[in-house]
Amino acid sequence: MTQSKIAVVAGGSAGVGRATVEKLIAEGYKVGVLARGEDRLAEMEETYGPQVMTLPCDVSDAAQVSRAATLIEEGLGPIDLWINCAMLTSFSPFTEMKDDEFRAIVDTTFMGVVNGTRAALAQMEPRGRGQIVTLGSGLGYRAVPFQSAYCASKHAINGFVASVRSELIRKNAGITMSLVQLPALNTPQFDWARNRLETKPQPAPPIYQPEVAADAVMRAVHKGSRELFVGASVLQLVFGNMLLPDYLDKKMSTSGAEMQKSDRDAQGTSDDNLHGPVDSIPASAHSSYGERAKASGLIVDADLARLAVFGGLIVGTAVLSRLLPRR
Repeated sequence: MTQSKIAVVAGGSAGVGRATVEKLIAEGYKVGVLARGEDRLAEMEETYGPQVMTLPCDVSDAAQVSRAATLIEEGLGPIDLWINCAMLTSFSPFTEMKDDEFRAIVDTTFMGVVNGTRAALAQMEPRGRGQIVTLGSGLGYRAVPFQSAYCASKHAINGFVASVRSELIRKNAGITMSLVQLPALNTPQFDWARNRLETKPQPAPPIYQPEVAADAVMRAVHKGSRELFVGASVLQLVFGNMLLPDYLDKKMSTSGAEMQKSDRDAQGTSDDNLHGPVDSIPASAHSSYGERAKASGLIVDADLARLAVFGGLIVGTAVLSRLLPRR
């Protein structure tokens, strides 16, 4: 009898994490699910039974994450795959965010990746094998207004993963690290994030269903991809910012800000998930913008995309130089 592979999804009770857990189980994995919301974890246990092991865990706490990794290895077996998925954000002007709010977002969204990666490597390096997949964002290349802490965290993730990946290559550790850069998604963050906008926040169109992101995660798992871009909008953000950062600064100050505002009444700031889970929202991958969300999207290898863009520029320049008359 073939033993099941073991995965951990940090932030696995909602959004992309929840969609990814479902795909992992469909492929025969047993999954350790880490999240703060105990009600959602209990709901997942009821749904999936012995295919999941759920643990209440705040990923911003390194000791909690390390302990969770140990318990999962004891309960399910050696961890083959670790997915960093937890995040927080606040839709707020920077000057209206207090220090503890900014730090809470960075501690979960960035330090949660650091803590998860450390815990995963502690389990994987002695065995000389394993995969770590971290969910980034197109906003890790081109920031938007009103999400300064989240954008800062996603930029930091890019640098952190690149640094650790090089260290693992240097040690010939046998462990792959993948980044999956996501577009705007129909996930519950827009229902429970702290909000100071005049209206309820929305995913900035084009919007994709979280299963598109989960498909990209699984592609990274299957191929060991270094980095994947998900959705045409991520390509536009990445390459547009390389070419025209000043133009995008100005564009984001206007349309980039307005695209994050829906036509729905703003929710109060009392019922948000910044310092604890919102238990009234079930263990769902989806938010309330499903009628506008795409069920499929472009998933491309980031290195091949860069080669295509810049290789095309080089070839085009060479051809043009031959066609132009010489003086």
